[in-house]
Amino acid sequence: MKPLVRSLTVLLLAWVLLPAASAAPGLKPVTPVQVTAERVTYVSDEDFDTVKTLIEEALTSRGLVVNNVAHIGDMLERTGKDLGATRQVYLKAEGIEFCSATVSRKMMEADPHHIVFCPYVIAIYVLPQAPQQTYVSFRRPAGSGSRAGRNTLREVERLLRAIIEEALR
Repeated sequence: MKPLVRSLTVLLLAWVLLPAASAAPGLKPVTPVQVTAERVTYVSDEDFDTVKTLIEEALTSRGLVVNNVAHIGDMLERTGKDLGATRQVYLKAEGIEFCSATVSRKMMEADPHHIVFCPYVIAIYVLPQAPQQTYVSFRRPAGSGSRAGRNTLREVERLLRAIIEEALR
């Protein structure tokens, strides 16, 4: 077999077999605990910092870069005092913002008004009433418009799910 053909054959086999290997026995299945029209929520028994690190690693393994980390829990705690609010909403809560050049471009080429869905945000948080659990959630990019536009939004959701599910395995 010629070297180029052999290389292409190896790449093709890797491309076909890799998804099957990632679903191999030993990897725990990860499914959302809640799916609504607005959001998808997962839960983990890992601590907040571990989950955050795993999410960041799942992002970088795809060549994605964190644009910003929104310290939502800290902001609510800080501003709550000024507002006279005494209820602690989160023990910890952050939103990781990022974008995918390829997915975002496809999404906005299909419908330029889909700019409102970028950047993508994965929220990681711990509730006071469940301190041993870390929740991971994202807003579903639901939209109307052309079939192509709706298809690209489904692709965004698949990306968000894949990142979270890889991290929580």
